[in-house]
Amino acid sequence: MTVTAQYRTRIEKTVDQLSNRLIDISHKIHARPEVGNEEFFASRTLIDLLEDFGFEIEKNISSYDTGFIASYKAEKEGPTIAFLAEYDALPGLGHACGHNLIGTASSAAGIALKQVVDKVGGQLRIYGTPAEEGGVNGSAKAAYVKDGRFADVDVALMVHPGHDSYETIPTLAVDVFEVEFFGKPAHASENPHDGINALDAMLQFYAGINAYRQQMLDTDRVHGVILEGGQAPNIIPEYTKARFFTRARSRGHLNDLTRRIKAIAEGAALQTGARMEFSFIQNGVDDFFINKTLDGVFREMAESLGEQFHDDNFGFGATDTGNVSQVVPTIHPHIKIGSSTLIGHTKEFCEAAASPKADEALLMSAKALALTGLALMEDAELLESIKATHKDVVEQQTFTDWSI
Repeated sequence: MTVTAQYRTRIEKTVDQLSNRLIDISHKIHARPEVGNEEFFASRTLIDLLEDFGFEIEKNISSYDTGFIASYKAEKEGPTIAFLAEYDALPGLGHACGHNLIGTASSAAGIALKQVVDKVGGQLRIYGTPAEEGGVNGSAKAAYVKDGRFADVDVALMVHPGHDSYETIPTLAVDVFEVEFFGKPAHASENPHDGINALDAMLQFYAGINAYRQQMLDTDRVHGVILEGGQAPNIIPEYTKARFFTRARSRGHLNDLTRRIKAIAEGAALQTGARMEFSFIQNGVDDFFINKTLDGVFREMAESLGEQFHDDNFGFGATDTGNVSQVVPTIHPHIKIGSSTLIGHTKEFCEAAASPKADEALLMSAKALALTGLALMEDAELLESIKATHKDVVEQQTFTDWSI
């Protein structure tokens, strides 16, 4: 696949000229990790960078204080290319998923492509997307999708750091919710018959889930923790709370799985006389609709820069980029930043995310993303093929409307 040589040179030169600043930004964000919806330093740092290069900034996206959209539109008409920037860290682990690299690479890609977009034609957007790691009101991309923020986008691009370099792989759909049981306190010895034991309800709920596991698909996941389980052994617990994740290969199946887990909680309440409340604490995360043609464009550009790709199998991870992929052709490839033994969400991965190898991956990823965008802007037939493939994938899905 070819792109105009002088435009390619300009893109690569821009990233090279900015390399020191980009690495410095990545390291500063890494050194000051902020969990979801608290990424004030990271978002401000990326906004400052993008403002310096003439992007217009919209803040407080979909009521996310640390969300932003940076935009630039050429006078010449053309497609809209979106780059997805993540920058939240993990509680207690810091940037053990390398989001310091993601936010910086996507911003740099937008800046590099902006250097030629006036000649090529089109619009650029960098979406600052908080809380990819979830948590209360987490997974901002899902909210952006619901609010129609990608309605006029042609493709969405991002790169994730990893133990190896490989194309986008399938991810699971995820729901995150809390289950609360409300009982009635009583003295555990003098008048236990007057109480309603909320902890018994919670234990019945756990036992019910474990009984159901033998009927689950191999790729289903249900896991949770009790956050509150009572105050003292001699008091019948009047309140308990747990937080759970359900995961499945598709949103349609996940809705069924989550509905079944809720029914188990309702049964536990019925058995014990407790009252149950069920509430989602963050946006639902959807499975990824893979677009092999779009992945192939990025891979070709990255390989032209010297990156070596390997095949990878299905994993059991999840990302709210999946929500974007269901409405817009999207990629989420991984680029190697260290040893092949690296595992995400570990101290070792956090250290690797600020290593010299990660710095090299940052600059290569920015170039490859920008060149991918350029290829799509210059080849209307290729872009239409990618959009047609996405339409086919969407139409092949089957959805079930379950009431949860």
